[in-house]
Amino acid sequence: MLEWVQVSSQSINHQELIGVLPLRASLGEGLHWDAARQLLWCVDIHGQRIVCWDTLSPTWMEWRTAERIGWVIPEYERDTFLLGMQSGIVRASLATSSEVPIKEVNVVRPFSDPALRLNDAKADSLGAIWAGSLNNDDENRSDGALFRFDQTGQLHVLDEGYKVANGPAISPDGTWMLHTDSARSLIYRFDISSDGSRIFGKKIWKKFGGDEGHPDGMTFDIEGCVWVAHWAGGCVSRFDAEGRLLRRIHLPVSRITNVCFGGASLDRLFVTTAIPDGKKGAFDGSLLEIDSKGVRGLPGLCYRPARIQDQDFPVSA
Repeated sequence: MLEWVQVSSQSINHQELIGVLPLRASLGEGLHWDAARQLLWCVDIHGQRIVCWDTLSPTWMEWRTAERIGWVIPEYERDTFLLGMQSGIVRASLATSSEVPIKEVNVVRPFSDPALRLNDAKADSLGAIWAGSLNNDDENRSDGALFRFDQTGQLHVLDEGYKVANGPAISPDGTWMLHTDSARSLIYRFDISSDGSRIFGKKIWKKFGGDEGHPDGMTFDIEGCVWVAHWAGGCVSRFDAEGRLLRRIHLPVSRITNVCFGGASLDRLFVTTAIPDGKKGAFDGSLLEIDSKGVRGLPGLCYRPARIQDQDFPVSA
């Protein structure tokens, strides 16, 4: 297995690139900092892999999945995880050794069309999961949606008409959120109801243009600013809550897919990348660490299932 490489900024002429984990992911995504375990999770969607990395170690573990996978989110105070698979959400037990097969239990399968799949997701402070979807076979179709998977195991469609739904990011106070249609180069803003179950007041928060590429995964930092990965733009940007650009970090890759803070102090900044259709560069498909310049993030949140009699939520076959 290849190992984490501490890079010399002078040698590659990118002063803000700190290190590289050479995952060789065809489509890296789904970053999640697991504070309870002090582990960083991500996936290779088309490579059908789950990756788990102890950021103090030079190597990582990975598991193969039976279908495309968009994300991994731990369950609160449990040894199980929810996985956003192509066909739906499953609960899984991931053994400490990646040699042991994944044990999965179906939770919910929202799609009748096999071309549709789940994409990017985040948990909120109440313990629900917000997830987007898309048509994997034709990203020009507006088949995507924004879902909320609540604590009782019910899946709710809250918004529709997306080409490539991406990057849900929920504000630190939980009162508003951002969600992206990458194919349209748009980031939308929504208000969230006090009980967390509804969204309203949809409006365009940011439109990318020119050489900015397309907005992809996003995350908030502790100061309430938003970090956005630029697909086909080769950079990561930090915006204030009103969408004003504060900082732009250019990187030696084109397809940057997601961004996440991690580490014990939440001051390490990681991005996933994808391999372009043409010639592969040295860092394409890698997990990169970039210099946060002291900015700290928010801990990744977990799914919190409600207890319903003797089971946590309804399980479908």
